[in-house]
Amino acid sequence: MWWTVPLLLALTLPLTCCATGGGIDPCGPWRPILMSGEDRLTPATAADLLAHNETGRRLCGW
Repeated sequence: MWWTVPLLLALTLPLTCCATGGGIDPCGPWRPILMSGEDRLTPATAADLLAHNETGRRLCGW
């Protein structure tokens, strides 16, 4: 599960960049994290993913 460390680091980045302003879309590089049926997650990682997606929905209108 080598991918969990980069994933957790990405989830800890501040999402304040999603506040709209100017002519540039600051949410452009940020997207919801989607899971496939083959993914296996710990409850803590699943909670982090849910928090990421809910924050993106609130700030970026996903």
